[in-house]
Amino acid sequence: GESPRFSIFGVIGDGSSYSEGAAYGSDQSTKVYSPYSVYGDDKEKALYNPDNSDYAARKKAVLGETKVRLSKLEAYIARKEWFNVKDELTRYMYETRGAVRGLSKTVQQKEKAEEFFQAMEATYTAATLRKQEACSAAAAASIAKLDAFTASL
Repeated sequence: GESPRFSIFGVIGDGSSYSEGAAYGSDQSTKVYSPYSVYGDDKEKALYNPDNSDYAARKKAVLGETKVRLSKLEAYIARKEWFNVKDELTRYMYETRGAVRGLSKTVQQKEKAEEFFQAMEATYTAATLRKQEACSAAAAASIAKLDAFTASL
């Protein structure tokens, strides 16, 4: 049979070996950036591009889920379930802040984003202080501010 092929860094042995110049488990159908890298040389796929529509669509989906979560607050406030109010405001809002900041391009959008953040913080503060009327008003304001922000996109 055929003897095994070997190569030592392409200097000694058979440099045509299939594994030569590629890392284990890498896609060898495309040219790689480095012989030791598993990433290809395709800059379009490898690098972050803020103008890519996939990123904006993902961030807009986050805003849609945020609206769903904010709409749950009124029922929690009516039942005086302050833990649930605060929990909804902290559970997903990290993603919301990132999405809002990422989608804000103009000065007006950034101002609307800031107003939305302040309304969310007022809701959280009123829930912490267990002020039902203030919390309800702030929750309604946060939904309105989110709608105003998404309308500006």
